[in-house]
Amino acid sequence: MSERVTAARADGLISLGAADALWAGLTAGSVVPSAAAVFTSFPVHAQAEYVVLGGRVVAMVKASSGSWSVSERELRRAAAELSAVEMDRQDLVRIGPFGRALKPERNEGTLVPWRERISRDLQEAGRPRPPGQGGDARPSHLAGIDWRRLLVQRPHGRAARSWWLPRAVVRLLDGAAHTETQWLHARQARQANTAVTEPSVHPGQTPAADGGQTTSPDAPAVPLRRYNGELQGQLYSALSRKPGMARKVAGWACAVCRTAPAAVLDHCHEHGYVRAPVCQSCNTQERPDHLYSNDIRVAGHYIRLFDTHAADWLRHWHRCPGCRARTTLPLAHLAAWTAHVACRSQRPTHRDPRSSRGRKPCGALRVSWTGSHHAPHACVLTVVVDFCPSGEHRVLAHVPYREAAEQFRTWLAATAPAVAAEAGPDRTDDLPAQPRPVIADTSGDGLALF
Repeated sequence: MSERVTAARADGLISLGAADALWAGLTAGSVVPSAAAVFTSFPVHAQAEYVVLGGRVVAMVKASSGSWSVSERELRRAAAELSAVEMDRQDLVRIGPFGRALKPERNEGTLVPWRERISRDLQEAGRPRPPGQGGDARPSHLAGIDWRRLLVQRPHGRAARSWWLPRAVVRLLDGAAHTETQWLHARQARQANTAVTEPSVHPGQTPAADGGQTTSPDAPAVPLRRYNGELQGQLYSALSRKPGMARKVAGWACAVCRTAPAAVLDHCHEHGYVRAPVCQSCNTQERPDHLYSNDIRVAGHYIRLFDTHAADWLRHWHRCPGCRARTTLPLAHLAAWTAHVACRSQRPTHRDPRSSRGRKPCGALRVSWTGSHHAPHACVLTVVVDFCPSGEHRVLAHVPYREAAEQFRTWLAATAPAVAAEAGPDRTDDLPAQPRPVIADTSGDGLALF
C-alpha cells in the first residue's frame, strides 16, 4: 500500500513510505527509468543505514522510537540529478557475461560490484527456489535505477547471450559504485574519530533533539582528482604491477569524460605507454568491434570518436609519445578512421523508409589490413561494406598505410589544431628506440584493447 506524500517535518525528515512515493513522483519524467520502493525493498535494510540513488548517497535516520526516516532535501537532490541525465538507448555497452565463473556470495557488509550483481541475478533467474524459501533475495534495483527495463540481450555464440546497457546508465552505475565506496570510507573514519572523542555516543550517530540517537544524513564523499598528466611517459607494463595502483587510479576522474570515476589505465598497445586513467564506459567506447586480429567492424560509436567528440579523443590518443611523434593513430584506430572518414564519400546510400526525402548509409563498414605499421610501405587497408543490398562485401577502397597516415595528418590539423601543433617528428625525446609489439589483453572475453 502506497503512502501519501506529506509535508516534511520541521527537521526536514520524512518516513520511508513517503520517501518512496516522493521519489516515484519526482523521477516520473526521467529518461532513465527509476525503480519503485527504493527505501522499502531489497537491498535496503535497517543495518545498511543508507540508500544509493544515482550518484548520491541518501542516509537513513533512526529516531529514539525506532522508526526510520530520510532527508527530503537529499532525496530531492538525487531525483533532480537523475532526471537531468540524457540517454541514448542505441548507444549500448556490453556488461557481460565475460566467461568468468561467479564468485561465492560475499560476506554481509561487503560491496558486490554492480556487474556481478546483475550477472548473478540474470544467471539465477528462473531457477527453482528451495522449498519453504519465500521472497526473492536478488537485488530489486541498483542506485534507484530499474535496470531490467533497459537491459538488452543479444546472441553470443551458439547458446549463450550477451547483456548490454545504455552507456549513460553504465556511467551512472560506475559513478554510484565509486560514491558508495567513498561514502563508506568516510563513515568509517567518522566512526573511528567519534569512538575516540565522544565515547558516550554510539559510532555513526549524533545526539537527537528529542534525546534519542539519530544517524547523521550528511556524509561528504572524497572528491575525484582531475588527471593532469601525472603518468605521462610511463610504461604500462611496469606501472600496472605497482602495489596500490588500482586504488590510486580510482581516485582520479576519467581523463576523457571528466565526470565518472576512473577504473582502468588506458594505454597504447603499439608503444606500451600509459595514456591516462579512464572510466569503464570510455574504455569500452574506444574499443573497436573485433572480428579478427586484422579485421574490425566500424560500429556506430565511431561517430563520437571521429565526429562529435573528436578533439577530446584525439588529445587522449596523443598522450602516447609514440603516436604523438608519428602524428598518427595505432593501426586499428587509423584503419577505423580511414573507413569512417576518408572513405565516407565512397560509401553507398539508399532511401531511408522513415523519411520521405532522406537517405542513409548502406550496410556495415568493415576494414582489414595486410602487413604491419612496422613496414608501412607494404601495409594496405581494405575498406568494404557488408550486408549491402547491392552486393555484400562490396570493396570501397584499397588505401596504402602511408596514404592513410597522410590523410589523417591533414584532417587532424583541421579538426584539432592544438593537438596537431604538439605532434610531429621532432617530438621524439620520449619515443622508444625500438617499436614495441602489440600487447594482448587477457582480462576477459571481448575485452581486447588497442
